[in-house]
Amino acid sequence: MKYSPEALEAFLEAAALGSFSAAARKLGKTQSTVSTAIANLEIDLGVTLFDRKARYPTLTEAGQKILSYVQEIQAASRRLEELTIRLADNIEPRLTMVLSDTYQLNPDHRLMHEFSTRYPDVELECLDAEGGDVIGLVQRGRAHLGLLVSLPSYPSDIAARRLNEKVEMTLYAGRKHPLSQLHEVTQADLAKERQIYLNTYVGMKNRPKGRVWSASDYLMVLEMAEEGFGWAELPKSLVKQYGRGRLKELKVNGWPRRIFTDVVWSKNTAPGAAGFWFLDQLLADGGKEKRAG
Repeated sequence: MKYSPEALEAFLEAAALGSFSAAARKLGKTQSTVSTAIANLEIDLGVTLFDRKARYPTLTEAGQKILSYVQEIQAASRRLEELTIRLADNIEPRLTMVLSDTYQLNPDHRLMHEFSTRYPDVELECLDAEGGDVIGLVQRGRAHLGLLVSLPSYPSDIAARRLNEKVEMTLYAGRKHPLSQLHEVTQADLAKERQIYLNTYVGMKNRPKGRVWSASDYLMVLEMAEEGFGWAELPKSLVKQYGRGRLKELKVNGWPRRIFTDVVWSKNTAPGAAGFWFLDQLLADGGKEKRAG
């Protein structure tokens, strides 16, 4: 292939971020290096990829058409790299996974037992985080795999596959809470009371308004709800396992809701053989790859 991987990567990041300087920061390179790589790619292809007349570069019509082909090339390259890791059996000394409280990693711990038998010398580290915090840990290389509630899109350097199993979410309040005394609860009833919601460290775009408290993980949200500080949206499986009978499920129109869970990993720093084994087991019953946003 006459097009360098670095040039293709610079093109993809500049297209995704809408800025050569932002792409350079993302890739850890100078802006001139990124600009030169894209200019050389344009020479090799014989077309102009970006319109540079405005303050920020925008894709030309040709650039927009080429973008999808470059994405396919990068995706194929990533799949080849992942396959070679599996075939070479390059086993990492430690596998770090970051797990959402919404996902129960086999109630009988079957997968953990199989991992222990297959990779007895690999240190398995499990972290707890939600949403954007999971993505951040994977992007920084702090974790190899992440499990989280499905997001509509992901950063360009994150690979994601959807798990078949859905998580059931519903609304709860402490048994002595005013809402728990109602046979049916309306949105107006909810609006009168304090909501306890999940709030990740990286922040949320759509924060609840009104009287609210928040916590960075579901277990803390659960404990606050148990103490009667407000109502909360929680995974049913988590309440069943840790609720101690102190919460009451609220009967609200439209609830419970079932949501998907995704497994994510970094395209830039792929897991080793042990990580891909774990990934394959999670997807054993079929998973659908999601495009990055």
